[in-house]
Amino acid sequence: MSGRQEAGGTAEQVLDVAGRTYADEAGITLADSPSALYRLLVLSVLLSARIKSDIAVSAAKELFRAGYRTPERMLAASWQDRVDALGRGHYVRYDESTASTLEQGARVVADTYGGDLRRMAKQADGDVARLRRLLREVPGLGPVGADIFCREAQAVWPWLRPFLDRKAREGAERAGLPTDVSTLSSLVRGDDLARFSAALVRVRLDRRLAERLS
Repeated sequence: MSGRQEAGGTAEQVLDVAGRTYADEAGITLADSPSALYRLLVLSVLLSARIKSDIAVSAAKELFRAGYRTPERMLAASWQDRVDALGRGHYVRYDESTASTLEQGARVVADTYGGDLRRMAKQADGDVARLRRLLREVPGLGPVGADIFCREAQAVWPWLRPFLDRKAREGAERAGLPTDVSTLSSLVRGDDLARFSAALVRVRLDRRLAERLS
């Protein structure tokens, strides 16, 4: 068996063990639509904090369950409403500051892009680095949050592929896979890259997953 076939088998194992996007975990049926992309943005903000990913996902679910699925609905909610939703998701260390950050971010998305992040993509014009810069203009999204958004959004924005950032490549190293982006991305189908990148990040963050792979 060739080295690539061995690595490919391991890539399939990574997908089997950890191949679920964070958007899917948060109940977001990701699509190239304003609401789905905005919810992914909110999730990316929550995942950016120094907090466990399962808590960030739980907080996102509570915000969406409360109806805050668009910038307009987020802005219509009171600060206390947002704090309460975050609290129900146990996002308690950052609930008050994040409630304000989400309001500020919703205002930017509403005012700059008419609530539609596809306009941000159009402005980026196929330039991934430019998209990352535009994302970082949204309050609460630094380099980490921008990477999270791009990793997940490549599921519906093929022009982002392959987006395998440093954290994904570190997960690949832990899984015994190549860390070169071109080689790593060739191990799965393009449609699986979002799941694959999320799986690699999960392996990086959870040593038990890496142990299951071995």
